[in-house]
Amino acid sequence: MTHKKAILALSDGTVFEGTSVGAEGEAVGEVVFNTSMTGYQEILTDPSYKGQIVTMTYPHIGNYGVNDEDVESSRPHLSGFIVKELSYYPSNWRSQKSLDIYLKEYGIVGIQGIDTRALTRRLREFGSQMGIISTTDVNTQGLINKIKTTSGLVGVDLVKEVTCESAFTWTNPSLRMLQSQETLHSTPHTSHLTFRIPHSAFRTLYKVVVYDFGVKWNILRMLVDSGCDVTVVPASTPAEDVLSMHPDGILLSNGPGDPEGVSYAIDNTKKLIGKKPILGICLGHQILGLALGGKTYKLKFGHHGGNQPVMDLSTRKVEITAQNHNFAVDIDSLGGDVELTHINLNDQTVEGMRHRKYPIFSVQYHPEASPGPHDSRYLFGRFVEMMNDFRR
Repeated sequence: MTHKKAILALSDGTVFEGTSVGAEGEAVGEVVFNTSMTGYQEILTDPSYKGQIVTMTYPHIGNYGVNDEDVESSRPHLSGFIVKELSYYPSNWRSQKSLDIYLKEYGIVGIQGIDTRALTRRLREFGSQMGIISTTDVNTQGLINKIKTTSGLVGVDLVKEVTCESAFTWTNPSLRMLQSQETLHSTPHTSHLTFRIPHSAFRTLYKVVVYDFGVKWNILRMLVDSGCDVTVVPASTPAEDVLSMHPDGILLSNGPGDPEGVSYAIDNTKKLIGKKPILGICLGHQILGLALGGKTYKLKFGHHGGNQPVMDLSTRKVEITAQNHNFAVDIDSLGGDVELTHINLNDQTVEGMRHRKYPIFSVQYHPEASPGPHDSRYLFGRFVEMMNDFRR
């Protein structure tokens, strides 16, 4: 196969030359690296990557193709994609198309054939930075000049670009729950799965309103698995409207970018504190920290991948977690009413906190995984317990 030339230029002047994958054109974004070995489809469709160009550190990507079940939103949201080597001939019984075709369908510009290990080392040493991938303009100096004049993501509200337009109800459980409840039907001639779910298969006990800052669908699936009646609302929904729904709990979801750029979310969260049980995940955790009067700061190169070790300080248990964030909460900026509950064992950054007075806790990582290990799913159980205790 012959492939069109592609260039990756970083704002510090570093240039990588490779070949095009996916759509042709130009992609601009903050270049980060993800250390997951699998789960590229979930990564592509995670709204938290809005505005970023993702580098996969695992060298061979695309070997099991793409399917309709393993998505975390309706489409890819990242700006561009970087791999060492792309597989054009996937082999998996669930595969419906190749990754290259999938990227083309959604207009995602990518590059392969570059030294992704060297790129990752540079990002680790000098930090995440703005970059540009181009298949149409291969003038390296022109690309460098263009990306140097491009502003970064600090202070930018990316949530408004990924949140839902109107409220909706989510009823789909996880595939694991479906398999445990129903007979799985498939034929040798199809890669699709057919499910028949009895009306009484999933009993809802708690009403949860989810603020959609860029929510991953597996968060919603895990809530349904936990017995929750889930309503998802746009990021700008007034706190008064949420409280009028009389929920048992409120979840502040993950999402892209700088939490300080989402001032309306911070203001609404302030009005919810103490009124209902609250769980914050990733960006929701950061927004909660700001609403409680704390500060956030940008990490050098962030945490992106499915192998981050986190300790639960209440149990001293270490869990391997899935993460995707560039900002962190400064626990020292919060008052004595907020307790540190989880830490990252790689760099000691804050991974979880709870309020001593109100029914509130949050984590920086992703308990829903997808992709990633499932060590942290117990946190949805903690949320349910918190809602149950608040009812008493």
